Amino acid sequence: MKKLSTKKMRFVGLDVHADTIAVAMAEPDGEVRSLGIVSNRPESVSRLVKKLNTGGSWEACYEAGPTGYALYWELARHGVVCTVVAPTLVPMKAGDRVKTDRRDAERLARSFRSGDLTATWVPDQAHEALRDLVRAREAAKSDQLRARHRLSKFLLRQGRRPSEKLTAWTQKYMNWVRTVKFEERPQQWTLEDYINEVEHCAQRVKRIEALIDEAITSAPDSMKEVIAALQALRGISTISAVTIVAEVGSLSRFPTARQFMGYAGTVPSEHSSGLRTHRGHITKTGNAHLRRIVGEAAWFQRFKPITSRALCARQEGLDPEIIEIASKAMHRLHKRYSDLLTNGKPIQQVVTAVAREMLGFIWAIGVAVEQKRLA
Repeated sequence: MKKLSTKKMRFVGLDVHADTIAVAMAEPDGEVRSLGIVSNRPESVSRLVKKLNTGGSWEACYEAGPTGYALYWELARHGVVCTVVAPTLVPMKAGDRVKTDRRDAERLARSFRSGDLTATWVPDQAHEALRDLVRAREAAKSDQLRARHRLSKFLLRQGRRPSEKLTAWTQKYMNWVRTVKFEERPQQWTLEDYINEVEHCAQRVKRIEALIDEAITSAPDSMKEVIAALQALRGISTISAVTIVAEVGSLSRFPTARQFMGYAGTVPSEHSSGLRTHRGHITKTGNAHLRRIVGEAAWFQRFKPITSRALCARQEGLDPEIIEIASKAMHRLHKRYSDLLTNGKPIQQVVTAVAREMLGFIWAIGVAVEQKRLA
């Protein structure tokens, strides 16, 4: 019965844009045909679903992109099974130089029917809301960095330097910047504008971080437990743990740690033929936000494996099993860092290798917490 249902299943490919959706269907008998273009509006999607439902069972797919998951949830409300696929992994014919919305929809439908598409994780409402807030902070930090660069390069061009050695962007450094004066009024106005922008960006980052703390308190218990457990690792504080959970979701959805490493794009690329095997740089085909956060945490592994007061505070009240994993990670990752550096590896390669191994411990902690909750 199940086999018969599969044979009758129709596969719909959707090429989604801000205003339009190109629709194509792959019939069970092999025919792939375009169904035209509809407006990307809830009422138009509703009419499309009613029209397709008259022909029997069907499933839909579309590429992940700037339109997000609004269409996915709209189809779900109508009871339609929809798959969001990774756009970089959609098969392309060699030599195909014609690209239109109609052809893209047909290619999706054809590949969907043959099982050649790779599905991506669709976050639920809680994960997506937290991820949007985390990415807002990331954007604010990026704006803050640019604002600081503008101010520092302006002072450098004018030959203005503090009389004593000061750490950049500390309160003492900013107090010195405010004492700088220019005879030309346009330059003084420029300086004041740059200072105001730096202070505004700092306040914005502080405000968003406070909102993240508030969002954690109202998050589901399953998320809060993983966020707290991940902070047992050295180099993983609140912001890092929240970012990992928001970007990844359930860590148990990865059967192995290596698959989780692949999701982050930290596994080496490979080009092998015959007896020749060549492994190159990491693929960078996974989640860039996750890769950045873990890369930053990997730098902390250069320090001796000593549990600091801050780390002790974060580990207080956690399951002994989690603390044991974190302790093992601290010693192993530091040794890995030291050994690679001693062997003459470039520092960036060392940090990348440590980050990849750190992902394994993150996966182990996340899986331990989630499985214990289900038990």
